[in-house]
Amino acid sequence: MENVVCKTSELQPGEMMEASLGRTPIVVCRTLDGDFYAFSNRCIHQGGPMSKGVLCGTSVPTDRPGEYCYGRKKEILRCPWHGREFDVKNDGRMLTDPRRKLPSFTVDIVGGNVIVSK
Repeated sequence: MENVVCKTSELQPGEMMEASLGRTPIVVCRTLDGDFYAFSNRCIHQGGPMSKGVLCGTSVPTDRPGEYCYGRKKEILRCPWHGREFDVKNDGRMLTDPRRKLPSFTVDIVGGNVIVSK
């Protein structure tokens, strides 16, 4: 199964949108480098609508103890209900427990169309 969910021009870098793949609700994310990703629109924690969350960044490791550094801007999908965070560029893996992940879907760009498939 595959669906054209939007045109590439309809989703700017750093944005996300709700869509569907057949009867399955999905969220489509576009990171700042222009790549597209698609995941289930239900958080694996308690089913929160991921498309109502935020596409944000997170703290990143540094070489200096006590130093805080924010990075990975617009690569982390945060659930609106309980703040669970998922790494968009790492197959939707949960930041606090990488063994768990959002169901993900294949995204292809053809002729300016964003096509999502299982």
